[in-house]
Amino acid sequence: MQRALAMGVGIGIASASIGTASACTSFTLRGNDGGRVYGRTMEFAQPLNSEAVLIQRGTLIQGAGPSGQEGSGLSWTSRYAVIGLNAVGVNDALVDGMNEKGMAGGLLYFEGYAQFQNVPANQSDRSIASWQLLAYVLSNFESIAEVKQSLPSVLVNGSVLQAFGRTVPIHMILHDREGNSLSVEYIKGELNMLDNPTNVYTNSPPLPYQLIAAGNYGNLNAMPPAEITVNGLALPPVSAGAGLLGLPGDFLSTSRFIKALTFSRNAPTNLSSAEQVGTAFHLLNQFDLPPGSQGIPAGGGFGGGGSKATYEITEWSVVSDQKNGTYSIKTFENPDIRQMRFADMPLSGGAIKVMPLDQPQQETPGARRHQGARTALPPAPRRPLSLNQPPRTSRTRPQMLQRCLVHQ
Repeated sequence: MQRALAMGVGIGIASASIGTASACTSFTLRGNDGGRVYGRTMEFAQPLNSEAVLIQRGTLIQGAGPSGQEGSGLSWTSRYAVIGLNAVGVNDALVDGMNEKGMAGGLLYFEGYAQFQNVPANQSDRSIASWQLLAYVLSNFESIAEVKQSLPSVLVNGSVLQAFGRTVPIHMILHDREGNSLSVEYIKGELNMLDNPTNVYTNSPPLPYQLIAAGNYGNLNAMPPAEITVNGLALPPVSAGAGLLGLPGDFLSTSRFIKALTFSRNAPTNLSSAEQVGTAFHLLNQFDLPPGSQGIPAGGGFGGGGSKATYEITEWSVVSDQKNGTYSIKTFENPDIRQMRFADMPLSGGAIKVMPLDQPQQETPGARRHQGARTALPPAPRRPLSLNQPPRTSRTRPQMLQRCLVHQ
């Protein structure tokens, strides 16, 4: 079975187009209270102008069929309330989120491999657009088992999202409250659902290839290797961190997969889910793209396509506490952590509520140091997002960063 899997992946890679990758990274951590947190970054080469979104219970969402027109596809009424982030000003273009039952997940860029299903003319009413996939799943299901049973009955099309200017080439990762993780990929027009025990997800290539490649890094360990002796000469490790010698340091999707797998496996296990939110943000910092470090050529894909060369940045990072129902956010413009809490939200009402992310920055509590053994600290306070804020306006990259690109 493993051999057949490897052959299938090889065929997919040979037929895929090659380009610069969008650098999203995700993983989960387990708390000592049985809960889990899911963290991810969002990198892109064009401003996504994401907003915080609350999809209330009872909201009618009109699916887009192959034409891309709202209402031409499968329409549904949300069973569960959902909080998360959208993109390009489209409320149901949910790219990351969590529902009130603790199911969390995200859409990550899958350029070169994503190819969605063919929709016969008489079956448009059972079809949704790729950008609606996460909103559909989170508003309807509370477990991976339910997704596996129901998603095959829905056709996902590759219609153009007008605000984006093209088909949105994504794959999806899901994590339910019980700790199950599922990869959803549409390749060559077919739905591929695969359990993902690693709980790690990045971008292209498909997950089976990532899992096979991960076996090459089984030597990585947070603890230093043992001292060796050669003809009576002791050769101890010269520095802490020697156990991670060989850990990839570039931004390739495959390299980030290995880093996220290594860091999440070695994360502390003596912290509660609420405390692991802070751990997750520290891990996410390891995938933060410095401005200008990953360029996109003019006319390129993966968030490019403009007339001028640009670069990716980490637009935002988020952490979902699946046990306690909190969704924490920090952005490129504002590192202050803001939080949405199901307990504070009007979950019923049949509407989609939108909240801007660029609300005023607050002072962050000072750093605290441990003395002796490390013990759990109370989680730092997170500032709640307000529903009563004016909508944000679209923006381009800060001028300072654009000048850096020009002067390279």
